[in-house]
Amino acid sequence: MIRRMWPWLRVLVAVGILAVLVWRLGTDAFLDGVRSIDPPAVLAALGIGLVTTGCSAWRWCVVARGLGLRLPLRVAVADYYRALLLNAVLPAGVLGDVHRAVSHGHRSGDIGAGVRAVVLERFAGQLALVAVAGAVLVTGPSLPFHLGPGLIVVAALAGLSLLVPAVRRAVLALWRDARRGVFTLRAAGPVAVSSVVTVAGHLAMFLVAARVAGADVPFETLLPLFVLALLVMALPVNVGGWGPREAFLAVAFAATGLVPALGLATAVVYGVLAVVAALPGALVLLRRSAQRREVVAEGRDESGEKVASLVG
Repeated sequence: MIRRMWPWLRVLVAVGILAVLVWRLGTDAFLDGVRSIDPPAVLAALGIGLVTTGCSAWRWCVVARGLGLRLPLRVAVADYYRALLLNAVLPAGVLGDVHRAVSHGHRSGDIGAGVRAVVLERFAGQLALVAVAGAVLVTGPSLPFHLGPGLIVVAALAGLSLLVPAVRRAVLALWRDARRGVFTLRAAGPVAVSSVVTVAGHLAMFLVAARVAGADVPFETLLPLFVLALLVMALPVNVGGWGPREAFLAVAFAATGLVPALGLATAVVYGVLAVVAALPGALVLLRRSAQRREVVAEGRDESGEKVASLVG
């Protein structure tokens, strides 16, 4: 029962969080954040998105090839863009990843391996994020509140939740695939580099969002907050990334002595820019749709020719 209701419960929780923020801080922070986005910010989002999506797709290729699956980088980038767009616009926030896992599995002839490749690719990204967060929080300026360690643990568990369904079904198979696709000398380096660059790109996007929202604060002050915000975004109670991110940054800015509405505006700008960065996925969807229509049309033509030849 709970398992069937969970997709709806996570949506309700995220919507409830946003409703509380509107109630406490008003709608101005949301609207001001959206209105402040300008063409340079859009171009920056598209550029950062190209880097982060390319690196994430590269990581996926490395993991998939380690499992013996063929995945050209060009195809991986297109599929990843499509997945990011679907994740951003659909309520569950993970349907894009489910789609790319299943479609790649279909093309490769092994749906199970295709799904495990995506699970391992996502999990490798979460491990890198936790490692970067730990390094930033240990070496950077101390936070003015005691949320850091707890949030790291919670977000790490959220990352582990990506593996729970697969672990229940096939622990040994998943571990075997992890040793082949991630924990090898051939794969570890590319996976680590691509993951760190991806995390850096997301942090850069947060910085752009903060500047657009009007947060004239030194980056070293904002960096630990943004790292923790990325960890909070891993919690499975968001709608396309919205909800916990906005609440956390509002609270974090207030705890740092900044205006809470400024933290909320920063989170809103980041959310919009993340959608902008995923917009090339719309081109992928349109192209794939046109290709499917062409295949269907060709199939109908061939069927018509066969019928005509039989009648003749």
